[in-house]
Amino acid sequence: MNFGLLYELQMPKPWSENRESETFFEAIDQIVLAESRGFSHCWCVEHHMLPEWSHSSAPEVFLAALSQRTSRIRLGHGIALLPKNFNHPIRVAERAAALDILSRGRLDLGTGRSVTVAELDGFGVDPADSRPMWEEAVRMIPRMWRDELFEHHGRFFDIPPRDIVPKPVQKPHPPLWMAGTNPETFEIAGRFGVGMLGFVVGTPEGTKPRIEAYHRAIQQADPAGAFVNEQVAILLNVHCAPTDEQALAEAAGPVAWMQKTNAALFQPLRDNRVPGYETYWDLAHASDATEETRRAEAPQLSQLVENGVYAVGSPATCRRVIQRYKDIGADQVICWFQFGGLPHEKIMASIELFGREVLPEFV
Repeated sequence: MNFGLLYELQMPKPWSENRESETFFEAIDQIVLAESRGFSHCWCVEHHMLPEWSHSSAPEVFLAALSQRTSRIRLGHGIALLPKNFNHPIRVAERAAALDILSRGRLDLGTGRSVTVAELDGFGVDPADSRPMWEEAVRMIPRMWRDELFEHHGRFFDIPPRDIVPKPVQKPHPPLWMAGTNPETFEIAGRFGVGMLGFVVGTPEGTKPRIEAYHRAIQQADPAGAFVNEQVAILLNVHCAPTDEQALAEAAGPVAWMQKTNAALFQPLRDNRVPGYETYWDLAHASDATEETRRAEAPQLSQLVENGVYAVGSPATCRRVIQRYKDIGADQVICWFQFGGLPHEKIMASIELFGREVLPEFV
């Protein structure tokens, strides 16, 4: 089983004068430590115009810097947004190849379409076009990497014969992944023969049918690239401390901030059933209650840990939660250590302890 890390580069307010730059450099130090403790992947998101929640709008720049501070950990662009107003697929292919060169062949390319109205509207992307744009672009990029002369004439993209450079170090090309939450996305990833970045917030048992659907679909895959990348990675908030009591006390505030801020991200979906995003509309409406009601009805953090939604606790508790994800067939657990304003020193201690007393039990 592999272990990764996820970086949104979160920055809850209030902000000090240098908080943004400090967050970037603290994240690099955390990832360098994680590499030394055996973590296999670092995934860095692409988000735009989501202050506090994510300041990772240029992951290719962050990962390029990280490539010069690390030597083994794989660098996951998780994800590159493929609708054309976010990124033209030629630019994705060029930047990804440059990252693969700078990291000496350590790039994994995750792709997706964005799930927030703030980003879609901000870039003028019609939500109804986001999935067909992804479908067209994700099949183009591997060809740009492999073909000396690339040409494409499709619904959204029309490209005359051109030689797209540079080419990646990995042959035939870096592994491809797709990010998503809803059950349909797991099946789509399987049909396209790409790895699944399951950014699911739920119980392991609730996630198991999605993983099974992915593996069924991949048996009939028409691969987007030159090979099938049959892997499932599941995202999990993690905070490890010497005792359950310490971990819960340190993470309770950050988890509450995450829940409140995440609900606000999907607020626009409550009033607008965006085509192609019905699952997220349903999730938004399911949590459409007053803050007081949400606080009264929400399980305590300790119960969420018991349910396997979070891995917050002592090494023994974290091991129990991780085992449940191994049992449902997760190939990688992506640990979200840097969340909700947890202090840098607490994150470093958590990575150190997890790497020493949890990770070795599963790799």
